[in-house]
Amino acid sequence: MIFSTDDTIVMGILNLTEDSFYDGGKYKNKSQILEHCKKMLDEEAKIIDIGAQTSKPGSNILSSKSEIKKLLPVIELLKTEFPNIIISIDTFWSETAEKCIEYGADIINDISAGNIDNKMFNTISKLQIPYIIMHMKGIPKTMQKEPMYVNVVDEIIDFFRKKIEKLHQKDIYNIVIDPGFGFGKTLEQNYEILNNLAKFKEFNLPVLVGTSRKSMIYKILDTTPENSLNGTSITNTLALQKDVNILRVHDVKEAMECIKITKFAKNNM
Repeated sequence: MIFSTDDTIVMGILNLTEDSFYDGGKYKNKSQILEHCKKMLDEEAKIIDIGAQTSKPGSNILSSKSEIKKLLPVIELLKTEFPNIIISIDTFWSETAEKCIEYGADIINDISAGNIDNKMFNTISKLQIPYIIMHMKGIPKTMQKEPMYVNVVDEIIDFFRKKIEKLHQKDIYNIVIDPGFGFGKTLEQNYEILNNLAKFKEFNLPVLVGTSRKSMIYKILDTTPENSLNGTSITNTLALQKDVNILRVHDVKEAMECIKITKFAKNNM
């Protein structure tokens, strides 16, 4: 791995989209992008995750060509300004993955775990870079239309077991797993996963959690994504109590505070 998860680390989110559920349209020009990234790095983000299309419920899928057009100039900009930055690319397209790695990105974060583009596993095998696989039921457009499970935790674990076996067959071992909060799960199912995060440690792989400002928080609080920072800190802390390895967040400083306090508390039990 190009990063260590001996201690829990933070992945900061940089959305280049106009229509992201929380921060769409905030980072349009070079100065806004650089300022936001510098802030996240100064606040101790270890990875910057860049996305060029929204995956909020009901959204349509953009082409790889559209993603590449947005992503490449930003990768070049960030690698020039911050030479040691670790960049993750949030994409399910193999063409996007290959081009972005060529331009200096380091990690691929695939919300579909190879289900949308069946060339992705072969591309990751060729590139031999860290690969984040997430569980999603269906595709963004349909994933929240009455998602059904017999046992949500067991089914996601079985999903990862099969995916990891296929990845190992292609000599892919630098894998991170993400249960996919909000991606084809009801409110109750999200919290069932949160309560059972320790079960995902059976794979001996880093576990990533991304609950930041999602509806699983603001629906309970009867508020908005903009007013869900405190709720995010609570879900992050609950996840940290299950020893997760990576928190993917919009707010790096607050996530780091959760990590530091939870770690100190554990060390002084």
